Amino acid sequence: MSQTNLPCYVLISVNPKAGRKSPRIRAERLKTALEEKGFEVELHTNLDEVSQRANELFATQRLRALVGVGGDGTAAELTNRTQPGLPITLLPSGTANLIAKYLKLPFSPEKSAEMIATGSPISFDAGKANGRLFLVMVSAGIDADVVRLVHAAREESYQKQTKKGAHISYLSYIKPILGSIKSYKYPQIETEVVSDYNSEKRSSISGKWSFVFNLPRYGWGLPLVPKCVGVDQKLDYCIFQGGKLALALFNVACAQLGSMHRFLPNAKLGQGVRFHISSESNSANPRPVPYQLDGDPGGFLPLEIETIPNRFTALASKKVVEKLERKRVL
Repeated sequence: MSQTNLPCYVLISVNPKAGRKSPRIRAERLKTALEEKGFEVELHTNLDEVSQRANELFATQRLRALVGVGGDGTAAELTNRTQPGLPITLLPSGTANLIAKYLKLPFSPEKSAEMIATGSPISFDAGKANGRLFLVMVSAGIDADVVRLVHAAREESYQKQTKKGAHISYLSYIKPILGSIKSYKYPQIETEVVSDYNSEKRSSISGKWSFVFNLPRYGWGLPLVPKCVGVDQKLDYCIFQGGKLALALFNVACAQLGSMHRFLPNAKLGQGVRFHISSESNSANPRPVPYQLDGDPGGFLPLEIETIPNRFTALASKKVVEKLERKRVL
């Protein structure tokens, strides 16, 4: 296929820790398929090198796409390291792959090459949490504690170079979930919300579990904020006010059943442009409260969040782009 009038370079960034097994073989298949279509393709495993190279090619209008072979964390990491407007897409190799599913990105390297050759860019909003961009969501609560434990075990495995390495699946979450169930204390979390750009007035919502979303995806596809679109220059929140495990599981079950959690008295949903999330450590909860960004541990509260309109540019099929553009709020 001739690539006349298209930027000719595609960079592939391989996350060696992503998913259930090494993604290198799939990355090589993608490279071969793209070269057969006439692209100049470079494959990198060093984030500093691929980000610098991508920024250079983008500045000279020679970059068709930067492809992350990984999951949501890979997409967020590449966005944090590259210039606004630089087109990013994914060859999904993560665990949840929420961005890939939202954009309907192909999992096949050969079909991905076709999409890269024929697709279109679309700009999305992003969130910024304590100075770091996120693309899907940020949360503080028991799920963030699970993420913290999963990634601690993952990093330990990676450093030891065990047989399974650092690659994780949903099964990797079983032990951390059980650990959090036993130890997590459900501390009170305060979420302050600024609802629009023209006001500094904050409303405060107390709860035990706080989520702020840019895209309407979570976990295995749990619809906590079904009206979230990612192109309206706002972030959507979902806050569960009740604590303890039984109520948390009930909230999740209601969310899974057609987003019925929206009608629960202890669930608060809405939108905002800036957020402050905090929790005080005390004798009942001596540990700081963790938060997570796009499935990766982010640190501990407090947390300052703001909306960054049109910060993330994705490359997706023209059909998907046209559908999402119809939802854009100008």
